[in-house]
Amino acid sequence: MEVAVLGTGIMGGAMARNLVRAGHRVRVWNRTRDKAAPLAEDGAVVMDTPGGAVAGAEVVQTALFDGKTALAVMREAAPELRSGTLWMQSSTAALDDAPVLADFARENGIVYVDAPVLGTRQPAEKGELVVLAAGPEQARAPLDPVFRAIGRKALWVGTEPGRATRLKLVINNWVLVLNHGVAETISLAEALDVDPDDFLDAVSGGGLDAGYLHLKAAAIRSRDFTPSFAVRTAEKDTELILAAAEEAGISLPLVAAGAERFRKAAAAGHAAEDMAASYYASFS
Repeated sequence: MEVAVLGTGIMGGAMARNLVRAGHRVRVWNRTRDKAAPLAEDGAVVMDTPGGAVAGAEVVQTALFDGKTALAVMREAAPELRSGTLWMQSSTAALDDAPVLADFARENGIVYVDAPVLGTRQPAEKGELVVLAAGPEQARAPLDPVFRAIGRKALWVGTEPGRATRLKLVINNWVLVLNHGVAETISLAEALDVDPDDFLDAVSGGGLDAGYLHLKAAAIRSRDFTPSFAVRTAEKDTELILAAAEEAGISLPLVAAGAERFRKAAAAGHAAEDMAASYYASFS
């Protein structure tokens, strides 16, 4: 298929590579061209404008910072969009973005599919993401080859715009809470002169164990904060979750505290590092 990927950061770049490897003809664009340029070695065509990337595309995927950024970039590309193009919107967006994005799609004669993905750098690079999708029934079969190229499964959760984004925010809430739990627990162990290995050994294999615990604990202990989910992105997603909770009329004090931890870590110079660097919020 002819696929355009708009946004080639950690996730978009990895998905574009896997689309090329699956045999799709891929054009990519990124606001900072240097981030997209290496994809040319993989066989993608790097374009200078969003319009150039989407021209003639059967599928357009947006993998940008948030829903508002995705809308702004699609507006730039709009004159080159062809009627009936499938828009796979994979940026993690706010709930109130969904109707606006869907309206844009209708106004421009394209098909909007709410399609955030579950996973970080490693599963994205391996093509093992989980695609969370909501959109019209007629979009499912055409998108299947794209979903299979980037993920191990696709979970269709309905046709209503934004329904997949709701699920993504729920999942991200769980991921962020786990991350803070690991960061605070490791910092507490170190402060109390407890060997983190003893803690990890004690819970390993039991009901308190989790793969994410070992993944983030290893990052913290090695001080290797190569980003798979950056602090600044996690902070943004936290604010989206809090806004959604407020709209729904519930209080999430754990999430609010986590937002403050991300702000502290970012202020201490860790905004571009992996979210496990929220560890440093324990010391500021």
